[in-house]
Amino acid sequence: MALVTLVLLQLFVVAAGAHLLTSDSLRKKAPVSVASVEPPPPVPVITAGPVLAARGNGPLPVKGTLAGRLTEALGDPALGDSVGAAVVDVETGALLFGSGAETGVTPASTTKVATSVAALASLGPDATIGTRVVRGPTPKTIVLVGGGDPTLSSRKISGVYPQPASLASLALRTARALKAAGITAVTVTYDDGLYTGPRTASTWKPGYVPEGSVAPVTALMLDEGKVSPGSHQRVPDPSRTAYATFVAFLGKYGVKAVKSASARVNAPKEAQEIARVDSAPVYALVERALTLSDNDLTEALARQVALKEGKPASFEGAAQAVLGVLGRMKLAQGVRVFDGCGLSPKNRIAPAALARLVAAASAPDNPHLHSVVSGMPVAGFTGTLGHRFVKNHTVYGLVRAKTGTLDGVNALAGTTVTRGGRLVTFAFMADKVPPGWGKAEAALDRLAAIVAAS
Repeated sequence: MALVTLVLLQLFVVAAGAHLLTSDSLRKKAPVSVASVEPPPPVPVITAGPVLAARGNGPLPVKGTLAGRLTEALGDPALGDSVGAAVVDVETGALLFGSGAETGVTPASTTKVATSVAALASLGPDATIGTRVVRGPTPKTIVLVGGGDPTLSSRKISGVYPQPASLASLALRTARALKAAGITAVTVTYDDGLYTGPRTASTWKPGYVPEGSVAPVTALMLDEGKVSPGSHQRVPDPSRTAYATFVAFLGKYGVKAVKSASARVNAPKEAQEIARVDSAPVYALVERALTLSDNDLTEALARQVALKEGKPASFEGAAQAVLGVLGRMKLAQGVRVFDGCGLSPKNRIAPAALARLVAAASAPDNPHLHSVVSGMPVAGFTGTLGHRFVKNHTVYGLVRAKTGTLDGVNALAGTTVTRGGRLVTFAFMADKVPPGWGKAEAALDRLAAIVAAS
């Protein structure tokens, strides 16, 4: 046993020596660099697909399947018996689905889409609305001139988008300019003559102003004609309220300001400007108007279109101007409006026309119109869709759409990307909705969800 152990031990020593000699020889012949050692295979990183497909040009949804599901959903009794629907492919402009698509339906606030498209096309996205102070007929008289900015604020507000112009800032700039000229006392008048005609539409219900849905439309307005910021109650004369507030601000900034006995005047056309403040650009105003379904702001945008297009800045002139702009864009067919915001129950827009308006605003070739889409409420997140799609939460964030609501009227028009990545627009409209709070809205949400899942 001892002999065997000794032999095995010797064999082990010889083998170990041979291994060391061989290894040493290999190391001398081929030195190995640390950098040349092959790294371990990388751990795969799994990411989600893009939120929006590039250009939205994925495959078209299967027409038969989409039509079948939408037709069934359109039969929901909550929508009543006057329902129209349209789905349009953005890339080709083709009507992918239609049911009563060319028949005019009361659009309610989806009218704001038509007004917004016209405003961006006519005015341009970067235009602003100014409120000015000019010199009066004598050295110690000044005139506050309204330019039609309803977002003009009674105070400077931070952290709000878009940032509104401030009447207090206008008064401060005016006071500084007057003092620099050696003037510390003035008589103040105001000019709101930019707009013409009635301050409320003849087609509006009488209760809209008292209930706070909209203010009397004037060219000089503060806080959208509200009694105070955040209130729904409206003042009876927005122009005179803004004027009185401006006079008070001047006194605060060290200028003795006196109201005139005949306060409402027409400022001289060539009057020297003393100070001014400007609204946010039109693209931001459009976003605000659509997200918040802002009636006052949309009526102002319609009148700005009228002014740019050479029409009277009235309800009638604004409607003509909006239709004229849409006509140049070949988007007026199926559109008939009597106001800018959609409060008029006499407005009529065909679902196909509304879907095509949204498609035009979504098209890559129309970047100047894109704020119509970015301003639309997002399902489950923002604006008038912030509380919607509760039973269709799988499409949260996937649908952008403008809502429309009047007595007996519910509408939804917007855009989505289908499951296959195709960018499409839709309009679902009902104007004989039976009583039942929220049921029609839920039915419209289901229709939009069907399109998103197609």
